[in-house]
Amino acid sequence: MEMGFDAFAAACFAIPVLVSVLAVRVAYVICRSGLPPSKSPASGLRCLIVLGSGGHTAEMMNIVTELQKDRFTPRYYVAALTDNMSLPKAQVYEKSLIQGDGETIIENAQFMQIYRSREVGQSYITSIATTLCAILHAMWLIIRIRPQVIFCNGPGTCIPLCASAFLLKVLGLGWSSIFYIESIARVKKLSLSGLLLYKLRMADQFFVQWPQLQQKCPRAQYAGRLM
Repeated sequence: MEMGFDAFAAACFAIPVLVSVLAVRVAYVICRSGLPPSKSPASGLRCLIVLGSGGHTAEMMNIVTELQKDRFTPRYYVAALTDNMSLPKAQVYEKSLIQGDGETIIENAQFMQIYRSREVGQSYITSIATTLCAILHAMWLIIRIRPQVIFCNGPGTCIPLCASAFLLKVLGLGWSSIFYIESIARVKKLSLSGLLLYKLRMADQFFVQWPQLQQKCPRAQYAGRLM
C-alpha cells in the first residue's frame, strides 16, 4: 500500500515537471522560428517539397523553378497517394535540369507519396483511422528524410508533415524551417491549412500573395504575385 502511494506521489510530481519542460521547449521553438541558422551548412539543404493537386502543384512548381538548385539539394517531392498527376510534373521538371556535360541531375531529387488524412466525401468517422495512418506515415517520412527546409502552399497533406517536423523540433531531435506560401486563390481569408499553421505558429515563414490578406494576418509577409 505504501509503495503504491509512493508511486502515485512520484507521478504527481513528475507529470507537472514534464508538462513544464514541454511548455518551455514549445515556447523556445516558437521564439526561435524564423531566425537564421547559427551557422551555414557546408553542403546543400535537404528540402521537402509538398505538392497538392491541380493549382497547388502549379504554384509550387513555379516556386521551385526559382530556387537555387545547388543550395536546396537533395529535393524530396511528396504528394498524396491518390494524386497521380503532381509527381510526374516534378519528375519532368527534374529531368529538364541538364548539366553542361549532358548528365541529368535527377539523382538530387526523390519522389514519394503519403496517405491523405481525409478524401473528398469521406465520412468523418472513417477519417479518424485514415488521419492516424497519415500522421504515422508523415512522422516516418520526416524521421527518414530529416528535412532542413519544408516548402508547402496549402494542400491538406502538408499538415501531418509540418506537425511532425514541429514535434521533432520540440523534442530536440531535428530542426526543419517551414516555409508556407498561401495560394494565390486566397484573397481575403486563409485556407484551413494556412489557418492552422498560422494560429499554431508552426511555420517559420508565412507568405501571402494579396496585401489585404496580409493586413488581416500581420505576422504574414506579403510576397506579391508568385504566378
